[in-house]
Amino acid sequence: MTTTTDQPIDQEKAEAFSEKVLGIFSGGCLSLMLSVGHQTGLFDKLAELPASTSQEIAGAAGLQERYVREWLGGMVTGGIVEYDAAARTYRLPPEHAGMLTRAAGPNNFAFFTQYVGLMGLVEPKVVDAFRNGGGVPYSEYPNFQSLQREETSAVYDATLLNGTLPLVLGLVEGLQKGIDVADVGCGAGYALCLMAAAYPNSRFAGYDFSEEGVAFGRSEAAGKGLTNVTFEVMDISTLSGPPRFDLITAFDTIHDQAQPRRVLKGICEALKPDGDFLCVDIAGSSNLEENISNPMTPLFFTFSVFHCMTVSLAQHGEGLGTMWGEQKARELFAEAGFGRIETRQVEGDFMNNYYLVRK
Repeated sequence: MTTTTDQPIDQEKAEAFSEKVLGIFSGGCLSLMLSVGHQTGLFDKLAELPASTSQEIAGAAGLQERYVREWLGGMVTGGIVEYDAAARTYRLPPEHAGMLTRAAGPNNFAFFTQYVGLMGLVEPKVVDAFRNGGGVPYSEYPNFQSLQREETSAVYDATLLNGTLPLVLGLVEGLQKGIDVADVGCGAGYALCLMAAAYPNSRFAGYDFSEEGVAFGRSEAAGKGLTNVTFEVMDISTLSGPPRFDLITAFDTIHDQAQPRRVLKGICEALKPDGDFLCVDIAGSSNLEENISNPMTPLFFTFSVFHCMTVSLAQHGEGLGTMWGEQKARELFAEAGFGRIETRQVEGDFMNNYYLVRK
């Protein structure tokens, strides 16, 4: 067999790739089914139940049996749920439940599949951007802030107070005594509210250009009776001096910015001389070849094309993209005026680098 360019084809390689493509297609479809299982609570309910029939599962979950039975068919043939043909019962093994239920916290992969459907909604606009340039703005992503809040809250609950903040030498003691903290690109403000509740002597400010996100943050702060945290709708590229913050945080937001260099320079100017910048962002290399062995990298590049890069380009921005990488991050930190840059990891968060940065 030859191609139109008369180059010989390795048939074994072609067949292996055919199987790979079929697996990708099947996995993409299963992603939507996993999302349904998460949103309807089916995985959580299956984890509680013994081996059960589709009628029993639907009844326990308060759902329509016919839909549940068809969904279970996909879960069984996809190797996710076990099936006893003789008894016609279904069971979610605990080894699988540990990655598919809300009890799994940040390890709940079923949650992340919700982004597949969200990206599908903007696919025509992304295709148009390939042809004509520009990008897709945040306003085209329904429920994005609520999804982000659900995602990050699981990580923050597991790691922020006991894993992340202690990375910065002396920070916990400072927070206990009382310092000034800002979170740029704060989104729905979950991290800020968590810190504000834990450290009532400190003062916290959240900045984000999303009115929806700021509204979430204000509502949560009010619901928890927090008086030491405020939220403001603001383009964080306008942040600047004078130096007034002891700590500035940026959680998975710098790579989304239209003007990341301006944002980082403003952060540097707004920090006190002995202040700390804690930047959490996707772990990876700026060199493509160094990311090939990471099974998460195709996912990150997809997120970049369908959200992170395109929302930046929609604002005529730099379009750093999700996989800007550690080397580029260090370059931009130094360009902004920072002198000390450390890269750390936190147990329980396998996706991010934790940059500890000072002037």
